[in-house]
Amino acid sequence: MARIQDVVDILTQLAPLELAEPWDNVGLLVGDPVLAAERVMTCLTVTADTVAEALERRANLVVAHHPLPFRPLKSVTTATVPGRLLLRLIGGSVAVYSAHTAFDSARAGINQHWAIGLGLHEIRPLNPSNDPDEGGGRCGWTGEPLTLRELAERAKTFLGVSHVQMVGEESQAISRAAVACGSGAAFLDRAAAEGCDALVTGEASLHACLEAEARGVGLVLVGHFASERFAMLAMADYLTDQLPGVEVWASRRERDPLQTV
Repeated sequence: MARIQDVVDILTQLAPLELAEPWDNVGLLVGDPVLAAERVMTCLTVTADTVAEALERRANLVVAHHPLPFRPLKSVTTATVPGRLLLRLIGGSVAVYSAHTAFDSARAGINQHWAIGLGLHEIRPLNPSNDPDEGGGRCGWTGEPLTLRELAERAKTFLGVSHVQMVGEESQAISRAAVACGSGAAFLDRAAAEGCDALVTGEASLHACLEAEARGVGLVLVGHFASERFAMLAMADYLTDQLPGVEVWASRRERDPLQTV
């Protein structure tokens, strides 16, 4: 019988926690590692919907990309949203694990999958760690030259989304591109230093968009949710292969809170 610690061991091999950013909160955040792990749910974020699903389906462990708790808590009460969610999980004996930026930067993590999915070649991290295959973001060559619009269409196809946002001329030539999941505008400097013509990320502020435009670096913004949710679907498949006899699924209730009207 698998225990929560067995799942933790698999996840730390996939995404070593030392790859996490110093400000992050990663690892087993809630729960007892010696308890059984018969049912495991993956999700991008712990929300009221995903908590309800985990409790209804009697999950023992939620593997969430975004940590809960993320910031230090002085108290855990129903007065705050994190407190209410944590109390429901603890009351249902549901553990929570998050790899977050460790999974972003892992050799087989989100950004690596992004770069492969966009068809990039000679892929390497934008901010390498001690291991040249690990680190923040990714960059690579597109192979054949693309336009910014064609790069955006590749992103849409890979993620299965109907729309993205762009900064830059549609016809801008792209031969080298960078990727950074989530709120990845902080990688703009590194992308420019690596000679990238474009950065594909989840979201960016207006000021970051204006800076990219001024520097001639195209941006493709796919949305924070879309830029990372696909990886938690893949995570469920990976854990299913690694944990025979354990029921693993990706949350079916999770949805992007942003709507296009």
